[in-house]
Amino acid sequence: MLFNSYVFLLGFAPLALIGFFLLGQRNRRFAAGWLALMSVVFYGWWNPRYIPILFASILVNFCFGRWIAACPPDRKTKRTVLLVAAIAIDLIALAYFKYADFLISNLASLTGLPLVMAHVVLPLGISFYTFTQLAYLIDTYRDKATEKNFLHYVLFVTYFPHLIAGPIIHHKDVMPQFARPETYRFSRERFAIGAVFLIIGLFKKCFLADGIAVFAAPVFDAAEHGQSLAMFQAWGGALAYTFQLYFDFSGYSDMAVGLSLMLNIKLPFNFNSPYKAVSISDFWKRWHISLSTFLRDYVYIPLGGNRAGDYRRHLNLMLTMLIGGLWHGAGWTFVAWGGLHGLYLVVNHRWTAVRSRAAVKPGRIEIVAGAALTFLAVVIAWVFFRATSFQGAAVLLRSMFGFGAMPATVIATDLDLLVNWIWVAVLLAITTLLPNTQEFVARRITDRATIAVDHRETHAVAWAGPGLAIAGGLGLLTALALMNLSRPSEFLYFNF
Repeated sequence: MLFNSYVFLLGFAPLALIGFFLLGQRNRRFAAGWLALMSVVFYGWWNPRYIPILFASILVNFCFGRWIAACPPDRKTKRTVLLVAAIAIDLIALAYFKYADFLISNLASLTGLPLVMAHVVLPLGISFYTFTQLAYLIDTYRDKATEKNFLHYVLFVTYFPHLIAGPIIHHKDVMPQFARPETYRFSRERFAIGAVFLIIGLFKKCFLADGIAVFAAPVFDAAEHGQSLAMFQAWGGALAYTFQLYFDFSGYSDMAVGLSLMLNIKLPFNFNSPYKAVSISDFWKRWHISLSTFLRDYVYIPLGGNRAGDYRRHLNLMLTMLIGGLWHGAGWTFVAWGGLHGLYLVVNHRWTAVRSRAAVKPGRIEIVAGAALTFLAVVIAWVFFRATSFQGAAVLLRSMFGFGAMPATVIATDLDLLVNWIWVAVLLAITTLLPNTQEFVARRITDRATIAVDHRETHAVAWAGPGLAIAGGLGLLTALALMNLSRPSEFLYFNF
């Protein structure tokens, strides 16, 4: 089920919310059960045959979590064996469903054997709910989390705002909120704040992301067919995808946060204006925050982090980002994307070390240059992320830097190209000059426990509380989003 669909907005969401609060007045266990049931319905709406796979994963991880938690601290070897076994089962399942055909095709290419593809159907959201449960198992092993109630564990994994495309959540951050009596009482302020997040997220997806998407697909398709493009066409398509991906995923994340706030549950923010980043390290503190945090805490640090010298630190960075790239999809282009970002981070850390020895604070020109270079590096990496082959990525990159064949292929009229670049200019201004959603909402709310933002910039544009201007603006965003809701499109991260 899509957030950006009439069946969700007019049917599922109201039913889930009303049922949760009505049952919460009588019995909190029934309310939690209702939310878990509705979350399973939400997940199975797309394809019910995915539900047994989801429940098998939940049952296995719940049992292993209970066994690890019940194992005495002095039986560390047993606890470790249980953790390793559980992680192995999760990763084998993920590898089978997500990477079976990828592994078979590569093995066939290497050996020349006529291997038959498995044609395994990728269950929706398997990467997200697998990583969520891996984090839970590791937190349980570290005595940071435990769950004895199976119903609560089902709700933790299936909670519909985050189930399909994140954010990746931690048990210790979310489930204690369901133990609070106030969670089951309707809050007008949190509902209103959640509605603002939902509206802005819906606008990002339906109007901005889907609006510029039409300029990205033809460029990448042409490159995949080996057609060199004019430089402005190539850059127009690459930048179109850069903003399509941001507003698509950021829009989903805003809607997830908003829907959860309507239920009095606070989810972590997944974005903090990543295209304002002044370095690639800063970018990864702002982009897909729950994934970058997971990779840091459960991959980079266990590998040794920066504790064994620069060489090992750089190796750990590369391995972490390669894993992050492969997590996104079964393709070498995703690995290349992760490898590029790993290389970027290595260069960034080396430059930071050199710069720190100068003992001079960077000036405005250096900061602006750093932001521009970071954005350029991110756009180049997105080419590999979006391309389906290295050939397509190479053709597009050559076209972007003026090395395409002459004469270049024309795939758009001058008017279409002009509109493409107007979209790019507008979206660039939005992402770099305006506050992000949480900054906009956090200005004048009274419930400070709801929104916590690290204010690194000061913006003149912010929500000044209820008023005609704010109501009119949100109404306009809603109308523009609903105008594009008749043909709902899938979120890009559903594929990852």
